[in-house]
This record gives sequence, C-alpha cells and structure tokens, in this order.
Amino acid sequence: MRFIKFAIALILLSTTVQLSVFAQQDSVVLDNIINKTKKVTDERPVEKVYLHFDKPYYSVADTMWFKAYLTMEQNLPSLLSKIVYVDVINSKDSLVQTIKLPVVAGVAAGNIPLSPGNYQQGNYYIRAYTLWMLNFSDDYFFSKTIPIGEAIDKQLNTHFSYKTTETDKSQVIDAVIQFKNADNVVQTNKIVNWRVLSNYDILTKGKGTTDQNGFLRLKIDPKKEKIKNGELIADISITDKDILTSSFKLKPNTSAANDVQFFPEGGDIITGIASRIGFKAINGNGAGIDLKGSIVDNEGTKLSDFSSSHLGMGSFYLNAEPGKSYKTNITFNDGTTKSFELPKAIPSGIVAQVSNTDSLIFNLKIIANDVYFEANKNKNLFIVATNGAVIYYAAKTKLNSQVTSAKIPKEKFPAGIVQITLFSETGEPISERLAFNYQPNLLKLALKTDLPTYKPRQKVKLAVTAKNAAQFAEGNFSIAVTDEQKVPVDENSETTILSSLLLTSDLKGYVEKPNYYFNKTNAKKLADLDVLMLTQGFRRYAYKDILAGKFPPVTMAPEQSMALTGTLRDRTGMPVRKGNLRLTVPGTRIGVETITSPSGLFAFQNLNFPDSSEVVINAKYNPNGNNLMIIMDGQPAPQMAKNPYPAQEVNNIDSTLSSYLNNSKRQYSYLRTLKEVKIEGAKAKRPSHSDHPALSGLSSISGTVIEGDRFKGCNMLALCLQTMATGLTFYENNFYVSRDYQQGSRVPVQIFLNGMPIDYFGLSSVQSSEVENVEVFTKDELGTVNRMYNTNGVLVINTKKIPKGTKMSIEELKKLIPDPSVLKITPKGYSKQREFYAPKYVNAAATYNFNDLRSTIYWNPKVITTATGGLSLEYYNADGKGTYKAVIEGVDKNGNVGRFIYRYTVK
Repeated sequence: MRFIKFAIALILLSTTVQLSVFAQQDSVVLDNIINKTKKVTDERPVEKVYLHFDKPYYSVADTMWFKAYLTMEQNLPSLLSKIVYVDVINSKDSLVQTIKLPVVAGVAAGNIPLSPGNYQQGNYYIRAYTLWMLNFSDDYFFSKTIPIGEAIDKQLNTHFSYKTTETDKSQVIDAVIQFKNADNVVQTNKIVNWRVLSNYDILTKGKGTTDQNGFLRLKIDPKKEKIKNGELIADISITDKDILTSSFKLKPNTSAANDVQFFPEGGDIITGIASRIGFKAINGNGAGIDLKGSIVDNEGTKLSDFSSSHLGMGSFYLNAEPGKSYKTNITFNDGTTKSFELPKAIPSGIVAQVSNTDSLIFNLKIIANDVYFEANKNKNLFIVATNGAVIYYAAKTKLNSQVTSAKIPKEKFPAGIVQITLFSETGEPISERLAFNYQPNLLKLALKTDLPTYKPRQKVKLAVTAKNAAQFAEGNFSIAVTDEQKVPVDENSETTILSSLLLTSDLKGYVEKPNYYFNKTNAKKLADLDVLMLTQGFRRYAYKDILAGKFPPVTMAPEQSMALTGTLRDRTGMPVRKGNLRLTVPGTRIGVETITSPSGLFAFQNLNFPDSSEVVINAKYNPNGNNLMIIMDGQPAPQMAKNPYPAQEVNNIDSTLSSYLNNSKRQYSYLRTLKEVKIEGAKAKRPSHSDHPALSGLSSISGTVIEGDRFKGCNMLALCLQTMATGLTFYENNFYVSRDYQQGSRVPVQIFLNGMPIDYFGLSSVQSSEVENVEVFTKDELGTVNRMYNTNGVLVINTKKIPKGTKMSIEELKKLIPDPSVLKITPKGYSKQREFYAPKYVNAAATYNFNDLRSTIYWNPKVITTATGGLSLEYYNADGKGTYKAVIEGVDKNGNVGRFIYRYTVK
C-alpha cells in the first residue's frame, strides 16, 4: 500500500522566487505534518462501502439484488474487514432488517426479498458499513433512499401536495389530496375523516367530501403548536363498511426557511485580495433553490450581480476594502427576497486559490495581502496535498512575493477529492481548498450486443470489455439490464459507483443529484463540481486535530471472520479458566471447540452458518459442568438513525412510480388471488397489555407494536430494543420518551414483562425467540402507570402463551428449565444466497403460456475480466418492447472505478 507519494514537481512562480520540492528530512515542520498524517492513515485507514442495486426503486414482493464493493486507500479491495452489514430502515425510523454478508476479494453479493407483511409502501433508508467503520462518523456510511410501492393489495391511489403560510404566531397549511381506486378511477363524493399527528399528539382533525375529480381540499390550522414534522392521516369511506386509510408526511416548508451560506475560498475573506466566495442556497427541505443577487457595501453602493449556476450553488469575487462591510440582496426563484451579511473580512491574511480548468494540473496561486506580507516576508510556507488523508504531494517556498504560483500535476493523485492545504512556518494550517481530480480515461468499460435490435424473448449475447489505455484490465464488475419503459430513471439523481466512491463518501452533508457531475461530463459540469468543492463540508480529518495528536478513538477491531465471543463463569460469578466449550449447529456438520483464557473469555472464530441458524454452545463436559454459566457478548451495532437526507424521499410514490407499479400489479396478480382465500375459524387472542388490569388504561391508538418476528437473530433483547423502540431514547440503563428527553426531561419509562414491572436488567432474562410482541407507549393518557411508578411512558414485553396441555411432573418441569451450561442462540448469520432467475426460451417456436413481465431482465454480480481479453454473457429478453438499458459498474485491480451504460431496442 502506498502511504506517501511525493510529486516530482516543477513549481513555476509568477515572480523570481524559487520554490523547492524536497524530501521528508529537509524540514522539521513538514516532517511533523507527514509523520502525524501517516500515523492516521497507518492506524486508522479509511474503508468505503458502495452498493450497486439492479434498480433504483421496487415494489412489495420484489427482490432487491445488489453487489457490495468494499474498498480502502485508492479504492483497492479492502484488506481490513471481511464482513459487511446492510440495514434497511423504514420511514418510521425502525430497523426492518439487517443483512450480513461475507466479503471475498473486496466484494459481496446479496439480495433482500421484499416480502408482503414485512414491507409496505414507503421510503426506505439503506445504509451499509463494516464494524471498523463504527469507529468513525456514520456520515461516511453508504446511504441511499429507496422508495417501495404497493401493487398487490393496493386499493387506493393518492396524490398529495400542500403549501404553508406561516407568521410568528400562526401556521396554516393548505393541502390537497386526490383519491383514486386501484383502477385509477377518481373517487367522487366520498366522505373523508382526517387528523394531524405531531409528536404522537393529535393537533387537529376534520371532515370533508371529495369533489367530482376526487380532490379533497383541507385547511390545517393547528392551535396547540406549529407543525415541524407531522403526519396527516386520512380515512376515506369507499362504502358504508369499507374504509381505507392513507397517511402523508407533513414537513412544512415556507419561503422563510430559504437560507444561503457563504464559503470564502481558502477559509476567509481578506482585505485587499480578490476573494472567490462560493455560496449554497437551500429551502426548508435541504434541496437547492436557485437565486439571483447583488453585492452591496455598507454605504449602499452596489458592486456586482451574481446568480446560481446549479442547484442553488455558485460563486462570485469580492475585493474587500478596509473598514467596509458587505451584504447580499437575494431574490430566490420562488419570488421571495432576503438579505444576508457576508463574513467579515480579516485585515491580515494569505489564501490558497486553485484554478481547476486544466485537465493535467491544478493551478495553485498563493496570495498574501500587504499587511500579512510585510509581517511574514521571507518566512517559509508549506504546501501539502492529500487524497483520502494520504499525502501525495508536498512542497516548500519562501514568502518573497505577494503572489506565488505553482502547478500541481494531477497524475500523481488518484481520482477523487484532493485537499490542498497551506501551512505557515510554524506548521499551522492557514488556508485550505478542496479540488476534484477528474480522470475519466483510467478505466474504460464497454458493452455491446450481437444485434442492434431484438424480438421479445430472443437470446442476447452481451460482450464485455474493460481496458486501461490499450491493455485489457483485470477487474470485478456487476451488470444490470432493465426494461427502460418499466423502470424510467433520472440519471442525474442516481447513486453510482463514481458518485459514491469518488465524491459523496468523502463529503459531509447532502449532495443533491450526485451523478449529475459524472453523467456526460462537460466543462459546465466540471465548473459546477468545482463550486461544490467550495461549498461542501469535508471533515474526515482536520489538520488541527492531527497535528495536536487528537486522533479518532478506535474501539472496534476490523472483523476478519464471523465470530462468537463471551465468558464462562461458575455460579458464584467467577470466571472459569481453561474451560472447554463446544459449538455445534444442529442439522449441519459444524462443530468447533475452544478453551477459555485465564479470565474466562472464549472466542469461536472463522464460523460460517446461514442466518436464523440455531447454535448450541455446551460447557457440560467440564468438571462441575452443571454449575457453569455461558454469557455471550453483545453484537456491536450503529445507533438507530433517521434518514439523513429526507430530500431524497419520494413524496407521491403512487404517481411517481406509476409505470413500474402498473407492471408489478400485473406481474403479481396471482398473489392477490391467493390472498382472497378465506379460512373460517376462531382467531387465537394474541397476548397484549390489555390482558393485565394494571395496564388496561393504556390506549392502543397512542402505542406502536414491534412484532416478535423482528427479533429473529437477536442475541440480547435489551440491546435490540435500544434501536427498535420507536419514540424512545436509551441512556444509562433507562429508556426515555425521546421528545421529552430532548427537552431535558430525565423521567424514565417503566418496563413491564407480561404485566409485571421490571427494570432494564430484567430484560436479560427474556429470550428473544419467546417474545410475541413489544408495545411502546410514549403517552399514558389516564396517567395510571405514570403516577403509580413515578415514570413517563410504558414499554410492555409480551411473551408467547404456553399452549394448554396435560399436567406435567416435577421432573418434566425441570427439563424445561434452561440449563445455563448449555446455551441455545440464533445469532446473526450470513444472508442466504440466491441466484437471480431468468427464463431460457430455448425453443423459439414453442408457445409459452405466461406473460414475461420482468422489469430486471438480467442481473449478474460476478462479472470478472482478465488481462487476456473480454468475455461474453447470454440471457433472454422479456415480453416488454422498447429500450433496454444495460449498466456495468466495478473496480479494476488498480483501484480505478468505472461505469458504462448501453442501450438496445426490442421490437
């Protein structure tokens, strides 16, 4: 691995000052910078995860197919972790599913069946990470919002929009909902009852009737409090007995929420220097909003006009004069106006300015104003340029002139973000600039079919080539072919391997339409990308922290294999040294033995079993084995988080994904037929809080239920509830109602197990497999529980009822009591692998008695190229006619990232 790469550069100066390029030992200051930066990259190397999905959105009953790419420095396959995790989180911020995949040579293939019952229509937040990545900010996890629509049991299609009028004291939301049935027939003259929830409270409610076009217009005027993040629930009466419910997110956004931030190049506006200032304007949802504006000084003199160039971003120049202040007068494209003060200019300073218009070099210009130059004349300056915190270029000069120019060759850096930092003579970072190194020709991918046009169900031969210059490249790739009529895509909004590994994985904050910069890149898009570098946060490591020795703490080791760890203790709680333990997986040949350490610790390493497997750990063969206890360690997991980028969510899934869902409706029609079968019989009553008199006053309306199936693979119920209990926050062995906790309240939630009050530690006695459901109540309307226990909120664990049967003897009862020396668990195993199904129409003359309605025609996550040439793949088209789109993504053996799109026609 390369940790330090210095550019052998010729630095050209605008004056006669000579700049020297030097080795590490030539400067004590630079030696300190290099050594401490190298310490970070040696001890805390950066891992990145990218997921290539076959489609950007899905329907319930689909399967998500994806491939994970795990890389480290220069996007080479990671040598650190051998396991990657993928979380699926729903719109209510609850964890739906976690997938665990083994990584081989930096890649892993996975799939997520979107089974009805577990999934329903909504926006889902996908995040991917390794345990090593838990040491750092979750801002650098892979993240993607994927909308999922309902096509099987869909009875109601809706379209929702609203506008907000807000003053200091009032808020009025004018909303419009259109209702259509499953056949897209508008629902006229239907009664609708609606209510608005915010922080689990009903703020307001009302009733209305749809008009002749199926529209319901309603005015929401909350009196209690302003809505910041609420939910509108509408119940429409299709018939006297048939009532359908729809819910819509309410996140009011007014023109008052429009905001602009200003980012001077290098960090500060300096008097006497023509400073480039980047700006970024966003609305209340965090999406860019375009603008026009002018710069005015404190005397009211207009200096210049400016406008945004892309998604509310742009830049302008300002030569600040001593003693003056400046503001901007902005007109947003929604017609509203605002004024913003510019950052105050500093009287003495130096700035690193970068021009990134040359494809071969970064043109660096170091400019000092008069005051700074006179105070620091002939002092040393240092230039350090990094990619991914790895130094690839370093140089030194003396401040002999107010302007110094340098050319930094791009070929010395990998593709991606380059951080150029200017240091003072004492080693203090004084100016910093991000620039993007765009290198489109390092890896060239190509796809080509044997024919330009095809018939439905005809065989396709797809040739794949990967090249570095004229040579064939070795690499690992994935290919997805979709019917573009069924799966239309906005290429600019896509998350691709280029936008993820080269751009967003190193940036903090939301990057809107990330693939815009890589989709048919031209001079305009490169200029917009340079503005993005001016305005976006880049904070993996800050030099001030590095030089001060403040490194991110490391508490989690890279996961090299599947392992189960814990402690063996006797009944007194003392650890058992040199104890023998055996692990087996019933129904398989898996059997592993280990011996505990002097502290009683044990570890079963290099395990490999599928998810939902029962694992048995036995300590009975030790002396006094019946009196031993096996205590397992918990599985580390990231904190449950909301979707950090809500602007990616699709507000009207029914209409936005209409072409896709209409096809899915036909594709899965057989599932609807199966659901219409009725089975008569009494339904067994499920355990509930209402079974216990002390809890009967709790209202099901204000509670949420976590079904027991969600705890499959959960070793410790207490740990899982920390992330699954919606509306609760866990802190220091107590749960708290989140909204109250955030306002400073520290009154804990009361926990009940089958109606009996317990504390947090009492959860350790509950087996996850025995849980029927968990009920979360953030409100106790009658206050019966809160007053009795001096608590706030209720968490109820209901276990499965033991079926009634014959009386048992004491000996039989003893057999049912768990033996602490034999532990049965269902730890998180590897996700079960499936092969993508694609029919083969071998006999062209045969008539196949089914409609081939596939939207993903072909998916192959195991496309491996070699240095000897390309390869050919075969598959069959579906019945859909029109344009088919093939996408290949991946990485070659040198860490070069590539993506290519190819289209062909089916007539």
